[in-house]
Amino acid sequence: MMLTICDTSPLLYLHLVGQLELLHLLYNEIVIPPAVQSELVVGANQGVNVPEPLQISWIRVIPVQAQALMPIVTDLGLGESEVIGLALEHPGSRIIMDDQLGRHIVAANQMTLTGTLGVLLKAKQAGHLNEIKMLLNALRTAGLWMSDILVESVLSQANEA
Repeated sequence: MMLTICDTSPLLYLHLVGQLELLHLLYNEIVIPPAVQSELVVGANQGVNVPEPLQISWIRVIPVQAQALMPIVTDLGLGESEVIGLALEHPGSRIIMDDQLGRHIVAANQMTLTGTLGVLLKAKQAGHLNEIKMLLNALRTAGLWMSDILVESVLSQANEA
């Protein structure tokens, strides 16, 4: 069964710029592992403006069954490890992740991958957004690191260069 499995960062940043609903529009249902849910709960308890997955009907928490499938990389967070572990348990799944090390592991395992910017680009191409340039600026202001080259590439693909 193909799942769309999301890490914490895309959920957080899309929420902060008021675009979390794009995940539902583009992918219908989003799956998160318990570690991602925990990271969001910890953030909420610390007063951070985070989405509450248990309050969102189209986000489902699925535990990783085979812990042995989770990559053992010391610098990789538990959220990223569980996202990758879930994807390995459900071949053909799509991963939404921004973490650079996690993305390298996903790519090395030849899994389908996108990130926060890829979600915005797909949403524009699907007609859900008129422009993404202002959202990219808002994401930067919210703290999402993006290289200038990546921003230029995304804007070019969105015909906003």
